[in-house]
Amino acid sequence: MKFASENELNVSVSAAEKLWLFLDYDGTLVEFTRTPDIIKPDPKVIDLIKRLASKSRIRVAIVSGRRLQDLQTLLPVQGIFIAGTYGVEVQTPEGERIQREDYALVRPYLERLKPQWAEIVNGHKGYYLEDKGWSLALHARFAPEKEAIRVISKIQQSLDHDLITDEYRLIKQNKFLEVSSAKAHKGNAVTFLLNSFPMQGAQLVYVGDDNNDADAFLTIHANGGIAISVAQYFGYIRSTGGDYVLKSPKAVRKWLENLDKWF
Repeated sequence: MKFASENELNVSVSAAEKLWLFLDYDGTLVEFTRTPDIIKPDPKVIDLIKRLASKSRIRVAIVSGRRLQDLQTLLPVQGIFIAGTYGVEVQTPEGERIQREDYALVRPYLERLKPQWAEIVNGHKGYYLEDKGWSLALHARFAPEKEAIRVISKIQQSLDHDLITDEYRLIKQNKFLEVSSAKAHKGNAVTFLLNSFPMQGAQLVYVGDDNNDADAFLTIHANGGIAISVAQYFGYIRSTGGDYVLKSPKAVRKWLENLDKWF
């Protein structure tokens, strides 16, 4: 379904008896930090999520590419689902931790890749190599465009593509590349949550800003839900398939405040 205005979106969502709200974190709830190792909780976001989580008619799930332990620091909120590393590791509202993959099987290949990638980017400025445990990511956001293309291409050549097809997933975006468990997929993460913790009669709403969220949009739509894109970079919509577009994380937070009133 597509909404021509925010009012149309609001009429549809506010009419729901119950709501299961799926939220990305970076670029959706908050602006991007310079590097992922900057872990600075936002008190206003924490308060907002706490208020939503306290509603008996709302269930909240955070679905992010960040590690679960980082999300626990950023959102120390009880009563919500937190799906880290694209859903490989999940914390339930009761605090139970679920690992959807065997870490001992995933980690050895990433250990082999890490020194290779570090050597490739050594001496180059503007790169950040992030080890999430379950995945390995290279951020080249601040590197020169042409050089970043060459470096990322060289890193891709280091991959065992037979493994990528079955056991591991390659996530590639502009100036970004990541290798993770094949189960690191936001669409599959949403499916897992819906199947494992059903909430009968709930309206599903997913808010996200990039192509990883677009994977989840497909799952949300397949279950009759609503997908909302966030235009993070000067109005450029990085995720596709949304039913409505909110302009920024600030606009997302303002919209979420409505839910506190409606439910």
